[in-house]
Amino acid sequence: MRLLIAVFLLSAVPSLPQGMASRGVKPQPRPKLSGKPWPSSLVNVASKAGLTHTQIYGAERDVQYVSETSSGGVAFLDYDNDGFPDIFFVGGTRFGTPPPGAGNRLYHNNHDGTFTDVTAKSGLARVGWGQGVAVADYDNDGYLDLFVTYWGENALYRNNHDGTFTDVARKAGLIPEPAPAYPYWYAGATWLDYDRDGRLDLFVATYIDFDLTKIPKPGQSASCNWKGVMTPCGPRGLKTGRQFLYHQKPDGTFEDVSQRSGIGRARSSFGLTAIAADLDGDGWPDIYLACDSTPSLFFRNNHDGTFSEEGIERGIALNDDGMEQAGMGLAIGDFNADGILDIFKTHFADDTHILYEGLGKGQYRDITQSSGIGVETRFIAWGAGMPDLDNDGLPDLFLVTGNVYPDTERDLPAYPSRMPPLLFRNLGAGRFEQLFAAQAGPAMDEVHSSRGAAFGDFDNDGDLDVVVWNRNETPALYRNDLKSTNHWLKVKLEGTVSNRAAIGAQVTVEYGDRKQVQAVLSQASFTSHNDLRLHFGLGASTQAAITIRWPNGQITRHAAKEVDKLLQIKEPAN
Repeated sequence: MRLLIAVFLLSAVPSLPQGMASRGVKPQPRPKLSGKPWPSSLVNVASKAGLTHTQIYGAERDVQYVSETSSGGVAFLDYDNDGFPDIFFVGGTRFGTPPPGAGNRLYHNNHDGTFTDVTAKSGLARVGWGQGVAVADYDNDGYLDLFVTYWGENALYRNNHDGTFTDVARKAGLIPEPAPAYPYWYAGATWLDYDRDGRLDLFVATYIDFDLTKIPKPGQSASCNWKGVMTPCGPRGLKTGRQFLYHQKPDGTFEDVSQRSGIGRARSSFGLTAIAADLDGDGWPDIYLACDSTPSLFFRNNHDGTFSEEGIERGIALNDDGMEQAGMGLAIGDFNADGILDIFKTHFADDTHILYEGLGKGQYRDITQSSGIGVETRFIAWGAGMPDLDNDGLPDLFLVTGNVYPDTERDLPAYPSRMPPLLFRNLGAGRFEQLFAAQAGPAMDEVHSSRGAAFGDFDNDGDLDVVVWNRNETPALYRNDLKSTNHWLKVKLEGTVSNRAAIGAQVTVEYGDRKQVQAVLSQASFTSHNDLRLHFGLGASTQAAITIRWPNGQITRHAAKEVDKLLQIKEPAN
């Protein structure tokens, strides 16, 4: 019935001329704040911390192509295994001669709240139209590697264990041969062990079938304007992209299995952020792809090397009105601490961001309106997370925003180029309230043209921080200055039978009357990567029970008799 209703509604919606999907909805009435104390204050310490390099991406004004505006991957990763997360920014360029300093950027964590730019010696300093990043230990050698997508050829940066990386994408079989007639616009990517053989495989999405020689200029077609103002064209009016799946062979190279797996047959959407997690609870990793202005895609793992696309049947392709939205960023977590993964997805201005509650066995429902997050529809949102910023045991929602059209501010001042971050505090019982600078700190008053965001505890003080990619600006590093007696627990996994970084594992922590699950993800937010150490706020609880379902299906149980610490757990060999 849900499928029939969705198909009817989609057929009834007229084709819109603007470039990106938006329902033009008005926000819900904003209720009075609860008045409950909020102990977390977010402060931008990027400059003090040494994150001072401007992330160049596209022209600052008179932008001609949407490819100049839609990037922004950032990662928290501990590339040297010293226990402190470092930061990697996916870099860009401009048409013509690249300006000095364009390209990727790697910062090493100095353990004192500051970072050192080590890009020059890292081997990561490529200049190009970078898009997103997926992190994992693909070769199971104990060091994290990076897969970086591009409008152009992708890169697989193998960690050399000495602070340097080598691009082995072509040697590994991840560069199409023969080369396509024009560059693919790759976007989201995620590592996963879809056949549970202990070797990580790779899913890669493309956004638009983008032939630069055939793209109209702003204003030259119906999809090249927004609210009557000329804008870069797309994605509507352009060709949709496609998806790739690569299977890793025992020798460390990859085989393109897109067609026989069924992944390559889905060519009806504009793919952006990709996540891989067991969303239907059967012990095998599935793939969910946030798609812009088209239905988002859910590839269910059939356990035999093939996937079935079931986004509409599962309730996560469209919103509750049966309409597609401008799906950009994804947060995967358990906001109601019921032991089932939930999904939060960000969208365009004049539309609600969407919260899907997990019902179990891969079924979801849109609870956006009842949750209270529909009070905010003004901003174009990208990176998002479900971090428990106050460690009360109920994950919150944090998202970053920025206009995709940097030149429209003059004619449409209600839609500025730079926009503020948004924080929805979890009140429990499936309800959220939006907090502002007066409650949540000065970072909430900042405005940037943000894209990616990554979540992790960069200073190892027991609370979650946020690093943000800002277009043609320096980054933001929102330090969480938490003053609370709430407890917390971090869990870091190491696979033995499963892949070494335990990508695809699920950890369930029981504390008090709550049971919260988190997944070990290779990509999330907006084409970004969060710290692999899973962080659980525990509220007043001083002990917890932990259940781990490892990527190969094995289940282990552990007791945390002490809290406010990091637990490192290794998968049993048998």
